[in-house]
Amino acid sequence: MSNFDAIDWELNPRPETPDFTAMMERTNRRGFLGMTAAAAGVLTFLSGSRAGAADKASPSIGFKAVPASAADSVVVPEGYEWSRLISWGDPILPGGVAFDEQTRGTGATQALAMGDNNDGMSFFPISDGRGVIAVNNEYTNIEWLYPSGKPENADDVLKGQNAHGVAVFEVVRRNGRWQADPNGQRNRRITANTPMVLTGPVAGTEAVKTSADPSGTRVLGTINNCANGMTPWGTFLTCEENFNGLFGATGDFEQTAEQKRYGLNKKDWGYGWPKYDKRFDLSQEPNEANRFGYVVEIDPMLPNSTPKKRTALGRFKHENAEVVVNKDGHVVVYMGDDERGEHIYKFVSAGKYDPANPRANRDLLENGRLFVARFTANDGEMKGTGQWIELAPGKNGLSAANGFATMADVLVNTRMAATAVGATTMDRPEWVAAHPNGGDVYVTLTNNKYRGVRPNQPIDGANPREKNPYGHIMRWAPVGGDHRSERFNWDLFVLAGNPMVHRRGLLGGTPNINAENMFNSPDGLAFDPDGRMWIQSDGNYSNKGDFAGMGNNQMLVANPVTGEIRRFLTGPVACEITGISFSPDRKTMFVGIQHPGEDKKPSTFPLGGVPRSTIISIWRKDGGIVGA
Repeated sequence: MSNFDAIDWELNPRPETPDFTAMMERTNRRGFLGMTAAAAGVLTFLSGSRAGAADKASPSIGFKAVPASAADSVVVPEGYEWSRLISWGDPILPGGVAFDEQTRGTGATQALAMGDNNDGMSFFPISDGRGVIAVNNEYTNIEWLYPSGKPENADDVLKGQNAHGVAVFEVVRRNGRWQADPNGQRNRRITANTPMVLTGPVAGTEAVKTSADPSGTRVLGTINNCANGMTPWGTFLTCEENFNGLFGATGDFEQTAEQKRYGLNKKDWGYGWPKYDKRFDLSQEPNEANRFGYVVEIDPMLPNSTPKKRTALGRFKHENAEVVVNKDGHVVVYMGDDERGEHIYKFVSAGKYDPANPRANRDLLENGRLFVARFTANDGEMKGTGQWIELAPGKNGLSAANGFATMADVLVNTRMAATAVGATTMDRPEWVAAHPNGGDVYVTLTNNKYRGVRPNQPIDGANPREKNPYGHIMRWAPVGGDHRSERFNWDLFVLAGNPMVHRRGLLGGTPNINAENMFNSPDGLAFDPDGRMWIQSDGNYSNKGDFAGMGNNQMLVANPVTGEIRRFLTGPVACEITGISFSPDRKTMFVGIQHPGEDKKPSTFPLGGVPRSTIISIWRKDGGIVGA
């Protein structure tokens, strides 16, 4: 039995959900996370499994927590400092010009500059004092990108396209501090117009052929790049998320069931691309959208290399791609589909990783098996067992009769295949992070206003709150420590909440949430090598009502052994905290501040003028390891 079972937990379940109420009435405080004095130091993982994190020494959290803040600034703990590394519009290529507060640049200048809304990132070392940062530029805040607040011509659209994608730039350490090097030989911008190739089962099929590319193998651009992954062979994985918002139709358009599932509509989200670029006009090029929604592999060390869209990992709104080398050498990639009621996936490579020959691993993500998760809760508990269900034609009910004659059919419409096999709908699966000991895996489930409201999203043990305004973090351990296993055990590490507003019941959060560490909508998630888990939030920053006392979005640190959570950083007005990486010595942390001042909120971060998405660096004044 799990050591959770030794602690009493009083619940106040919601009467309007009778099935879950009955379940929770049989559950007391012993059934979940127990953070009393008796259990604080002995939190284990799951009944019937060995906890990957709990098998290791408890990582130290060596800083004084910062309070919640609504200030238009970054706040870090005592003994720490931060500085701006790079912001949207800063030049990173030859010929680039300084950011212009009045015009905010043109299509041409944006092509040479840091993109907007930096998100997931990775640090690739070159030498002791030089490295490369690869970072996603997820989307644009049109209210700030354009002085008029909207795109008005073809060059405006080109500027928006060039503000998307990925930025690759070198950083150099001078006088002990890391700085962006605009003259780095590996610097590169990858945008919505950069040539790349499709690989894997979808490449060359009818679903991805267009008038500009009748071969169905060559694509221009990557867009809406959210979070990331980093492979052991030294490449960057960028993940295409809300690509649907850039598509629309200027002519006749009858939405198919597949387009509806992926959110493709006649109207785009205000970016104006369909009007000036027929690739994004569904009435002219309906297959173009099938060429987006993938994980893209990029070599950050070779600025002339061609990015590869790895279709074998499925097409959906990818959040990140967490890479694990299994003990048998197969590469496993865990992924979340960031939309309410979507799913969690894993990919298992057909080939094996060869650490002695990194270049031989470059196509490991081209072929493999794709699975989707089904979670089953133990009776009366928010933990249980799970199954990875393979998505392949001829298996688990997928057949030509229901639209899945080929593997390409499954991969182009991965969401529909997942529904067909009975996968569990989740509360917006975002970042997935594996503990460095190779055992358990965590995922942020950020919120879901449809939970318990829509019939296909019932309240269950894995998603236990109606409408779930705060989000939660789940973890699982593969049976036998084998990431290729199709069975796993799971539980909930934390339910975020507000115990000051909701003093009883699930909306107050689990016992490791208190007045000093409240947060909502966990999003970014990463481990450092010592096993500290870093949590970044992208939620409601109103500081009112259900969210009173939470302040701006923030970053926290959790001890996965004890369950302790401590606030490390707060961001400026209306921002999201997203993206995290470390220098090789771990004495500098790089963190993303995305969309400060979104929707015209009163922010002037970081330089006192137009609010600009920014990467910051953070270090300890005493030169120690960040977080320790």
